[in-house]
Amino acid sequence: PSVEDGTIPPMKTRNNMTVKEAIEKSRSYRRFFQDHHISTEELHTIVNAARLSPSGKNVQPLKYYICNDPLRNEEIFATLGWAGYLKDWAGPEPGERPAAYIIQIHDKNIAPGYLCDDGISAQSMMLQAVELGFGGCIIATVKRETLSKIISLPENMHIIQVLAIGKPKERVVIDTMENNDYKYWREPDGTHHVPKRGLDEILLNKL
Repeated sequence: PSVEDGTIPPMKTRNNMTVKEAIEKSRSYRRFFQDHHISTEELHTIVNAARLSPSGKNVQPLKYYICNDPLRNEEIFATLGWAGYLKDWAGPEPGERPAAYIIQIHDKNIAPGYLCDDGISAQSMMLQAVELGFGGCIIATVKRETLSKIISLPENMHIIQVLAIGKPKERVVIDTMENNDYKYWREPDGTHHVPKRGLDEILLNKL
């Protein structure tokens, strides 16, 4: 089957997942097998997914700082907030922390803004991470001034968010949202539940 003859098959990743399956697996994981190393080549592959993604006006003002060094990882970890709805949980313990980070950065010398590029590129990278057998969490609660100093960013560079990447060590379940209760929660065994609005709720018209 090919695009040319009009018979386009369901899109599959190298791991034989459909796009829907990859999206379902791309959850916000917050506990990892920290000793499962992520190579520099794998990080390059993940960032390349962002490079190939659409960009508003095709300006491409985003840059990326990658890290898989355990010592620098700990410095980055200390600047992040992990789960706002889980008030009694301060974040993953040693041994369950990310094996790598990708810091998403706005280069203000290229353009004064970045439109919707941050979300597009972050989703692309997370889906690529899933294909490689990893998972992650997009973190916007960041001590940006501190982290900028850690990675020696010049003044024209602004940290947008941080992607924590690793081999997931937790089970994340998608639930149908009830009574507009959108807060994620955990069972005593650590199973993480994420409520999602039903398709009937988000569709404004029924065909």
